[in-house]
Amino acid sequence: MLATLWISLSEFVRNEYLLKSYWTSHYSQLGLTFPSAPVNGAIWGVWSLVFALVIFVLARKFSQWQTTLLAWVIGFVMMWLVIGNLAVLPFGILPAAIPLSLLEAFLATWIVRQFQRK
Repeated sequence: MLATLWISLSEFVRNEYLLKSYWTSHYSQLGLTFPSAPVNGAIWGVWSLVFALVIFVLARKFSQWQTTLLAWVIGFVMMWLVIGNLAVLPFGILPAAIPLSLLEAFLATWIVRQFQRK
């Protein structure tokens, strides 16, 4: 649950404070409204829980770095490929989102591994 909390907080800060203008501008150019209703936040909470569970399973078999990279590809790269294909990914976020998402996955993996050792 602590990893889920970290992931949720990281996602919220990155997408609501650091990158929100990229998202809203891109969606506006598409004639869409960026989805930020409470139900969207709830879905991101579910995504955070599932991402933490994926990390939990991977961390049982792989090292810190292997788990981080596998989780990052599963959680972020796959998502960016899909939303990029749907033309709703503002590519301008990637220079910030890539390192921040790697940090998110690394720290979530670290948190999970600390509890798995006990």
